[in-house]
Amino acid sequence: MAAAFSLIGPSTFLGSSRSVVVPDSSAVEIPSSSNVVDGPVRVRCVIQSSSLGSGPGQSTQRASKDFDTCLTASSFPSSSLSTSLPSSSSPSADEWWRSQGSRGSHPDALDMRMFGIATEGQSMVAGLEVGATSWLEHHLEETSTSRGTSGGVPVFVMLPLDSVNMNNTVNRKRAMNAGLLALKSAGVEGIMMDVWWGIVEKDGPMKYNWAAYIELINMARKHGLKVQCVMSFHQCGGNVGDSCNIPLPPWVVEEIKSNNDLVYTDKYGNRNYEYLSLGCDSLPVLKGRTPVQVYSDFMRSFRDTFKDLLGDTVIEIQVGMGPAGELRYPGYPEQNGRWRFPGIGEFQCYDKYMIASLKSAAEAIGKPAWGHGGPSDAGDYNRWPDETAFFSRDGGWKTAYGEFFLDWYSKMLINHGEKILSAAAGIFRGTGAVLSGKVAGIHWHYGTRSHAAELTAGYYNTRYRDGYAPIARMFGRHGVTLNFTCIEMKDEEQPPQAACSPESLLRQVTVASRTAGVRLAGENALPRFDQTAYNQVVKKSRLQFNLHGDSHEEQEPMCAFTYLRMSESLFQAENWRLFVPFVRHMQEGRTFQPWEQGHQDSESHVHATRPLVQEAAQALMYH
Repeated sequence: MAAAFSLIGPSTFLGSSRSVVVPDSSAVEIPSSSNVVDGPVRVRCVIQSSSLGSGPGQSTQRASKDFDTCLTASSFPSSSLSTSLPSSSSPSADEWWRSQGSRGSHPDALDMRMFGIATEGQSMVAGLEVGATSWLEHHLEETSTSRGTSGGVPVFVMLPLDSVNMNNTVNRKRAMNAGLLALKSAGVEGIMMDVWWGIVEKDGPMKYNWAAYIELINMARKHGLKVQCVMSFHQCGGNVGDSCNIPLPPWVVEEIKSNNDLVYTDKYGNRNYEYLSLGCDSLPVLKGRTPVQVYSDFMRSFRDTFKDLLGDTVIEIQVGMGPAGELRYPGYPEQNGRWRFPGIGEFQCYDKYMIASLKSAAEAIGKPAWGHGGPSDAGDYNRWPDETAFFSRDGGWKTAYGEFFLDWYSKMLINHGEKILSAAAGIFRGTGAVLSGKVAGIHWHYGTRSHAAELTAGYYNTRYRDGYAPIARMFGRHGVTLNFTCIEMKDEEQPPQAACSPESLLRQVTVASRTAGVRLAGENALPRFDQTAYNQVVKKSRLQFNLHGDSHEEQEPMCAFTYLRMSESLFQAENWRLFVPFVRHMQEGRTFQPWEQGHQDSESHVHATRPLVQEAAQALMYH
């Protein structure tokens, strides 16, 4: 076991922070200079245990605590200061620190008892009942793309939605090959691809055809790219950026036609065919199987088909849990113009299975009248919060009925995610592939008290209640990475009248994830090719959070960023010229570099890759 100390804030500690691993406690992060003087400092202790499993999926538990102490030269073993710690001017200092960080122990161990948090014979392990109320436990997954808390952020690029067509063949193979070569040349870590349920299981229940995906993944492997595969159990078409139509499997569509209550329904009876209603998750409504069983069988077949590539080429499985692959209700459907930004959306709880669940919940608390449907005064898709009685400043969302309904509605969504992620965790356990799930960045009306748009999507988040903490905890129970959107957005870019705040939302989700010990990955919500968006992603990829309620704000890199998406526009000369340095800044963990060096390096790289980029752009344009 190893643990780490970070010395926070003392100006007497100069130089860049480095780490030393010591036995049975932790590495001490101190400056590479040894300017240690008497005086109080703020210290963070992180106890870390890596004994749970091994390999790429190895589980690490951490607990951290801040406390005040006084460090003096005598706090350190004399040999540490005289011989072990290198001078900041030493040319071999970096090599020395790296060598210490790679060891499992160090002879000059710091005694944790000097900080007053351990006594003789105590073993400092994660979760130890020492000041239990002030300890935070984290569950982290080390993967083949992990960079550590001070490293860079690997960049992945989403492939076009129709990379595999309805005939189950790879679309535009020449363009795909040229595009992958160009991405690799730019330093991209890998790609993300949708694995469409409606294509693979099109021919009938449990009749899987993986041929096109085998070809596409092997193409990525040939170019040395890692792959994130999305288990896309939703329909393509009807959401922001959907450029093609890929329906659910025909045999599933037949079941829906004979029983419309299998899909989400609003109070007007409008059916949404993007994704099956979670109300029937555990009912055998699909040719004798439940939806959760169908999703599980699909994932199991994927695992068996790609078992030799999991953990090596296919390093991540993102599990779809709703519309657009996100864990949410389809509260803001764009299809047929039903919803327009920044409307509040509508509750999707009117299929017979959801109503039965609501009725049962209401009767269980002795309020049967509350079980007939959602709030009747919540407006419609394109209303604003203050135009409705339910979402207004002191509206129905704050009443006993409102709290009951919103609690039920959000818990149904979390339970849905729990069922699917639990199944996925069991299926992919031991494969070396990381699991992730996606949460939507619903940032409009975030500045209001009710957060109406989040509520209709199933996130019970208001000014007085944290709706993302229970979602993060659910992800954490299964070791799943939380993938969050809208990383590229700035508050100042949004219409002020809509009370948008994507930056505050990201901060809240970051805190929820860190508190739950869940890794956080990011995506841009909309296609962007401009320097402003790239700068914002680089900045926000250094996740900012404050877990302690004081003035100290911490930063930690997100575990990965996935860029939306590969297209002809990306490969246009000016866009590519901006994309290349963005990838390099992300990968290297820096937020800036001297202009002359950055410009020279980028221009040289762009020039070298021009033939590949031109070929990719032309191929995508004409196919």
